[in-house]
Amino acid sequence: MVDPHIAMHPNKIVEFLGRLPQDFTKEHLISFIEKNDIRFVNFRYVGGDGRLKTLNCGINSRFQLDRFLSSGERVDGSSLFSYIDSGSGDLYVVPRFRTAFFNPFTEVPTVDILCSFYTVEGVPLPSSFENVLQRAHEALQQSTGLKLKAMGELEYYIMRGIDPLYPAEPQKGYHESFPFSKGEALRLEALTAMAQAGCRIKYGHAEVGYIPGEDCEMEQDEIEFLPVALEDAADQIVIARWVLRTVAYRHGVTVSFAPKIQVGHAGNGLHIHTEVLREGRNMLVEADQLTDTARRVIAGYLSLAPSLTAFGNTVPISYLRLSPHQEAPTNVCWGEQNRSALIRIPLGWLGANDMVKDANPIETGDFPDFSQSQTLEFRSPDGSANIHLLLAGLAVAARHGMQLPDALELADKLHVGVNIFSAQDEGIRERLPTLPGSCWESADLLLKDRAIYERDSVFSPVLIDGFAEQLRSHNDRGLGGQLRTEEEIRQLVNRYIHCG
Repeated sequence: MVDPHIAMHPNKIVEFLGRLPQDFTKEHLISFIEKNDIRFVNFRYVGGDGRLKTLNCGINSRFQLDRFLSSGERVDGSSLFSYIDSGSGDLYVVPRFRTAFFNPFTEVPTVDILCSFYTVEGVPLPSSFENVLQRAHEALQQSTGLKLKAMGELEYYIMRGIDPLYPAEPQKGYHESFPFSKGEALRLEALTAMAQAGCRIKYGHAEVGYIPGEDCEMEQDEIEFLPVALEDAADQIVIARWVLRTVAYRHGVTVSFAPKIQVGHAGNGLHIHTEVLREGRNMLVEADQLTDTARRVIAGYLSLAPSLTAFGNTVPISYLRLSPHQEAPTNVCWGEQNRSALIRIPLGWLGANDMVKDANPIETGDFPDFSQSQTLEFRSPDGSANIHLLLAGLAVAARHGMQLPDALELADKLHVGVNIFSAQDEGIRERLPTLPGSCWESADLLLKDRAIYERDSVFSPVLIDGFAEQLRSHNDRGLGGQLRTEEEIRQLVNRYIHCG
């Protein structure tokens, strides 16, 4: 009997080996490479700018292939990370076999593998993003017994020449279909490549944003992933960005994850959903109610939310998106199905298991119970986010919330059940804490909370200092009040159009 997790799996290596990625070994990969005439292995890793980097390793013999996979390769860390000195910059990149996939783009058959950074002593580099995330998740598990699954909602704009046929309308693109939505073909091509590259896809669709212009039109789309282990969730966002840009380049158009393209139009968010698990069981709901565990985690997220912007909102135009009277949050609060709140409790199929039978009266079969699908949605991050550090920060915040003596009281205090941006709810808005208004302010808050992030050596001091310095280098203190013309805003947006 075929494993239902393997049947229909889009990863060609899984299909060939008949085993899931977590079961890949070096010998399995060598077997696939030999029998499929693979000529290159690409080592992939995330640099200091958060983008996927590439080392093309040619295969000349089985011995050489074995060496690549057994020992990794050397790279210049000082050229990848600004906080590493050139005098001691040598690092190793070591492949993680479970991340291997057949490259969907290269003409020469190639296998890509994500890597982790190691020091000259052969230990994980404390300041590399994937290692920080792993330590944060391990610290959460060791202190609380909880694990996190996560998934992102990746929004982006497609920028192309104007097509006069079937014109779209500004702010009316949500779930629009072709031919009014022109990005569907690109989206489907990208979804296919992402799935082959190991991303667990839930769905893709046209988003609300459409920005007309004199010689260019911009359509907003979104791709949502499935909840996976925290480390895998970060990897698949990095891969997805690379795939989208590659497919866009082939189509002769531009894809941008910039947080704000034009004031008055929807920005690109990167909402993060998390599940909280103990021994494989979702701990967020019980008897159709949020548990104390859920409320403690929410309190942790809320207490560190201002400093988490340092990882989730990393460029000045992030703070053009985080402004009042839009769906992007500005106040630190949470609520059920409330898109004006920083943390939203989305619909979770609680007590709604008979909908399909109602819609299909002749159906007599049984259906799985999906009531354990509840997530917490963290809505402030945007397309500029350093996804590994953001998810590491959420793991730190979850741990912090579980250990806060007054966590339940804090959750009660910051709960809202209304649209806090409506005029009649101004009094509620006034009592709520607010998110920072610039990269500079985010850096200050990160440094203020650094002891929480650095506890048990999860975040290294050099990383906290380096990231704060990077944020301050934008010199955007008070920038929102200084921008007075559309031209000034346009120049700022153009500077960060390829962030993320």
